[in-house]
Amino acid sequence: MEEVNTFEPRTDLSAVHTAIAAVKAEMAKVIIGQQQMIDLLVAGLLANGHILIEGVPGVAKTLAAKLLASTIDAKFSRIQFTPDLMPADVLGTSIFNPQSKEFEYKKGPIFGNIILIDEINRAPAKTQAALFEVMEERQITNDGVPHFLNQPFMVIATQNPIEQEGTYRLPEAQLDRFLFKIEVKYPQVEEEVEILKAANLQKSAHVLDKVESVLTATQVQDLQTQVRQVLLDEKLLQYIATLMNETRHNPSIYLGASPRASIAVMNCAKAIAVMNGRDFVTPDDVVYVLPHILRHRIMLTPEREMEGITPDDIIGEILKAVAVPR
Repeated sequence: MEEVNTFEPRTDLSAVHTAIAAVKAEMAKVIIGQQQMIDLLVAGLLANGHILIEGVPGVAKTLAAKLLASTIDAKFSRIQFTPDLMPADVLGTSIFNPQSKEFEYKKGPIFGNIILIDEINRAPAKTQAALFEVMEERQITNDGVPHFLNQPFMVIATQNPIEQEGTYRLPEAQLDRFLFKIEVKYPQVEEEVEILKAANLQKSAHVLDKVESVLTATQVQDLQTQVRQVLLDEKLLQYIATLMNETRHNPSIYLGASPRASIAVMNCAKAIAVMNGRDFVTPDDVVYVLPHILRHRIMLTPEREMEGITPDDIIGEILKAVAVPR
């Protein structure tokens, strides 16, 4: 993702670059390798979206989410999803106050700025459905009364792709609300050696003690505003729309990408452009974010799945088939 800039941006991005560098530096104090995961977490924060992290146990999914939250001076909540978790355990519920003789709304752990949902696919459908409104509209309706969440609001969810016992498939409507699906792989041998060295030298039992807050909630909102102002040529809007349209007519795809996916590509491409020191989007930015945005949104036909074809394979074919604007 790194680029060498040979131009002067028309917008002053120094504050954004300083903030991004500070966040990455704090996360790098603990996490070794997994650079793409860190980049996408930061891009998701800048694009004001939610992120689904998928990987086998022990590859720092939960740790990465907690580290990102630790770099921001804002309210952090962790919710462990289990089969017996009820919607009220997440959203909150009305409790009768005998003194006032009225019901009062007791807010649940979802009321925060950075929300970590661990093993999101372990909760049943009714609990998953409780997230629909809050993830899209940033509000919760209880007894007909809307309760708005403070900004920024970001859900980072983790899930294990291997273990199937006691898990539930996430509904397509919920998957569509996640900006990215980050697939975390095993580290390289050299990286694992560095992980072992760091663990061997670890004096404190709490690795998060190393990380400091470098941003406030207000600063995050300011960064998100700057990212939205990044320039995007109309040819690139046409390029994004054409890519999305291809997913809806590809014979290998049963369910194509929604217009929400198009908006996600646009916003994420802007974030990647800023992270690369530009105040305008290029086709490369779109190409970079596309697999992470579409892999959980498109559904392949049963025949293609039986052949061992993955969504990333089809996304690659679509990118080759659609002409890049010049």
